[in-house]
Amino acid sequence: MHIVKVKICGITNLQDAKAAVDMGADLLGFNFYPKSPRYLTVEKAIEIIDQIPTFVDTAGIFVNPTIEEIKEITDHGFLNWIQLHGDETPKFCETLKWFHVKTIKAIRVKSAEDIARIEQFGADAILLDAFNSKLYGGTGETFNWDLIGDINTRRIFLAGGINHENAADAVRLGVYGIDACSGIESSPGKKDHKKMRQLFENIKHV
Repeated sequence: MHIVKVKICGITNLQDAKAAVDMGADLLGFNFYPKSPRYLTVEKAIEIIDQIPTFVDTAGIFVNPTIEEIKEITDHGFLNWIQLHGDETPKFCETLKWFHVKTIKAIRVKSAEDIARIEQFGADAILLDAFNSKLYGGTGETFNWDLIGDINTRRIFLAGGINHENAADAVRLGVYGIDACSGIESSPGKKDHKKMRQLFENIKHV
C-alpha cells in the first residue's frame, strides 16, 4: 500500500525543521528565491540541514533560475531535490538531468490545460500548485482538485493551501505526496507546530 510522502516547505529555522522531522516529514523544502518571504541563504540552509537526520530528503526551491545559480548551490552537496517553481520550460528541465539530484517541476493550475502540461516535463516529480498571477507559491490558495484526474502514472505532489483541515482529503486523491507550507504557519516562514502536528495526525489513518 502506498504511504503518502509529506513535504514541509518554506523551512527557515532549525526549530521548525526538527519539529517537522519528529512529526514524520519525508522532505523539507528550503527556498532560495530572494523575493520570497521564506527565502534563506545557502549558509543558513546548510546550518539547519547539518543538524537533521540524513534519512530526510531536502529540496531547494528555485524560481526562474539560471543553470549557474542552481549549480552554485547544488555543488555544496546538501540537496536531494531541485524544485523549479517558476516558468521554466521542458527544455530547461532537461538540462538538469546531468545534475546528481532529482527534479520537481511545479505547475500552477488554473484549468485542465495546465494539468495536461504534466506530460511535457521529464522531471522526476511534478508538483501541482494553485495559480496566482503575482506569487510563485506559498499563497495559501487551493485549486479545483477535481481537475487532477488519473495521476497514477507520475509522482505527483499536491500543494496549494494544504493544511490540517484538508490534508486527509488530499491524501485520498492518491497523490505521491502532499506539500504543506503557508497552511501550517503562524506567519510566513514560521510554522505553527500545533497545526503541523494536527496535519500529521489527520493523515495517519487515511
